[in-house]
Amino acid sequence: MKKFLLATAAILATSAMAHAADLPARMPIKAPPVVAPVFSWTGCYIGGYVGGAWADDSNVSTYSTTGAFVPYGYSYSNDSSVIGGGTLGCNWQPVGSPFVLGIEGEGGYLSMEGSAFDPTRTAALPIVATSKVGDWYAMITGRLGYSWDRAMIYVKGGAAFLEVETGFSGTVLTGPGVVASGSFAGSTKDTVATWTVGGGIEWAMDMNWSIKAEYMYIGLDESQTLCGSGVVLATTTCFSNDIEGIHTAKVGLNYRFGGAPLVARY
Repeated sequence: MKKFLLATAAILATSAMAHAADLPARMPIKAPPVVAPVFSWTGCYIGGYVGGAWADDSNVSTYSTTGAFVPYGYSYSNDSSVIGGGTLGCNWQPVGSPFVLGIEGEGGYLSMEGSAFDPTRTAALPIVATSKVGDWYAMITGRLGYSWDRAMIYVKGGAAFLEVETGFSGTVLTGPGVVASGSFAGSTKDTVATWTVGGGIEWAMDMNWSIKAEYMYIGLDESQTLCGSGVVLATTTCFSNDIEGIHTAKVGLNYRFGGAPLVARY
């Protein structure tokens, strides 16, 4: 009986081993999906910048409303200016899209001055034209960007606001080189709303900080006119000063609040 039980156990063990050998190999455990961060430009930010500004030539035209006065004109250049200030804006980047939409406000210091001696006059009977843009300016613009992860190029456009002042001083004549008819001095100042357009490139150093380089053109094209009446020959002479566009170039540093990556699984 004992031999029979041992033989039966041996047969069952051999059968189990043969059955196990016929089973397929164990399936490998699937690795978890890879998780990789994807940068997003979405968020609001605050920043500062420094740079420079320069202007196209200003044009002066002179004419008289009375008498046989021959109109004439001349041009002069304006000084360049250091600019600096701050920005505040917000971006939105749709998930999975390289495009970035934004709105930005900018305000800072800009001060450009220019003056010119009327080339038709003499030192004894001068007329001097002056102009000034600043000491402040502001912009509100929309922004459209195209990004490659942390790099972005963008265009901007919107409204700009500046203070513009022009003046004239000297001796009013009936015409170039003609007898003097009285002294004159005056100025006018306006806050001008106009358009601006430009673009730049921005690079995010991490999830919060980014640096940028930017160019903006301000289409000023402002004309201001002053008129003075002579006290001897009863003539009225007018001076019109046209200030053309302003170019600005700057570098800046922005801080984005709550910057965090999106998470993509693949």
